[in-house]
Amino acid sequence: MPNSLSAAKSQLKMTACSNDGDTPTADGASISLLINPSELSLTRKTDYGGCVPMGDTGSGGNFARMQPGDLNFSTVFDGTGVVPIPKNVSLPEEVEDQLDLLNSVVYKYNGQQHEPNVVQILWGTLLFYGRLTTFGIEYGLFRPNGMPLRAKATMAFQGFKSTQEAALEANQSSPDLSHAVVVRDGDTLPLLCHRIYGDSSYYVDVARFNGLHAFRALKPGLLLHFPPLS
Repeated sequence: MPNSLSAAKSQLKMTACSNDGDTPTADGASISLLINPSELSLTRKTDYGGCVPMGDTGSGGNFARMQPGDLNFSTVFDGTGVVPIPKNVSLPEEVEDQLDLLNSVVYKYNGQQHEPNVVQILWGTLLFYGRLTTFGIEYGLFRPNGMPLRAKATMAFQGFKSTQEAALEANQSSPDLSHAVVVRDGDTLPLLCHRIYGDSSYYVDVARFNGLHAFRALKPGLLLHFPPLS
């Protein structure tokens, strides 16, 4: 019998965030992909600096900082109708309209913040915050009038880490960092909130963040995301 992780297909979702210098809040325009990436690349980098002492035998420079990372993936947008739009996904039928929606989420300049939006990317155990660095579109199928029926979008994001989050990197159990948890038998949402945040009263917010309507009886195997405290 399939568990709840394999029984329910989840679509990669991208949401524009507001950011006042603290942890970004995913409260802007969003898009759920029609076709999930077949491959996804996440690269992290550690910087070392300072002078290497004379006679050093291999210890190298001193640790400087841990970069937030880079995320790269591609997805296909389809307007032929061959790939049905899932019931839980709100997506226009035309490829150009789908790409316009994607553009409004990942490639829109925020005039109030004077910079592009930070984007939250949520899929399975992945919870990533970053800004778009490259955005390429390849059209592969057209109607006789030239309107595109299929397009491949390739995106690269540079990870975003607030000053507050950077200061908390050394403590991965901190309630101010994001967590992904697989529910085990006997777990309850208040119990998990107490374990992660030290306060069970956040269960309503976590239920809303994960789109849970009935959260009193959690099914073992369910994947839950616990956002950082704002």
